Amino acid sequence: MINLSSISSNLPSTQPQWVKRFAKLGLAAKGVVYCLVGILAFMAAFEIGGSSERNVTKQGVFRFILAQPFGQILLALVAAGLVCYALWRLTQAFLDNEHKGTDAKGIGRRLAYGFSGLVYGSLAYGCFRMVMGSQSSQSGDSSRQTVVREILQKPFGQWLVGLIGVSIIGIGLYQIYRALSGKYLKNVQTSSIKTELKEMIIRSGKIGYIARGIVWGLIGYLFIKAALEANASEAGGSSSAFVFLEKVSYGSFLLGAVALGLFCYGIFMFVRARYEVINTSS
Repeated sequence: MINLSSISSNLPSTQPQWVKRFAKLGLAAKGVVYCLVGILAFMAAFEIGGSSERNVTKQGVFRFILAQPFGQILLALVAAGLVCYALWRLTQAFLDNEHKGTDAKGIGRRLAYGFSGLVYGSLAYGCFRMVMGSQSSQSGDSSRQTVVREILQKPFGQWLVGLIGVSIIGIGLYQIYRALSGKYLKNVQTSSIKTELKEMIIRSGKIGYIARGIVWGLIGYLFIKAALEANASEAGGSSSAFVFLEKVSYGSFLLGAVALGLFCYGIFMFVRARYEVINTSS
């Protein structure tokens, strides 16, 4: 088992104010990304402005920002925010600011923080590449399909891809559980929110986490489908999930509802940036 406590003992002590600033800037940047994902997905659902659900990815959001006036500056700010978010998550993983401990549950939670940090660090890297004028040759879904194709060629590859799919569905169910149980509000100082806004903000967070859980669940289902059919092209990310929703009965309305939920999730990230208690002591 990875001994995170021994790793953290060799790292320099955390500067509390920097941790708070990184967390708040990171959450705000994440809010921008998810709000734009929601807007673009809603436009794709009802074919507004020629938008397509196949292009609604985080990379698509970055391209959208880049196309706006002062796009390079705006995208660079978003990239910097994502770097802050990644560093905050890595700090939580290695310095255990959240005091999750070193038992199995605590290690699992800290590994999840570390994985999140790596994912958003990768997004920030891609974002900076776009700022510098480099365009990725593969979309997020295409790169996932390439990885799945390689796994399928390994011994027990279908089982591994299926296991990944089940794990992704588990993440989605946990997001929905957090929403319905109210755990998404655990570290948010709701008492500081204006009374007239509190109910609307709390509801937007619940809707947002449910929508995010649905998207994760659909991505997991597509991975399982890829495993069962031994077909990597069935796997994908958020854009593939949106395409799947669009094809079912009343798909435009379902995709539109999920899109509004993702927008709500983005709004709630701004709320977290403003009102969340950021633990800094290790």
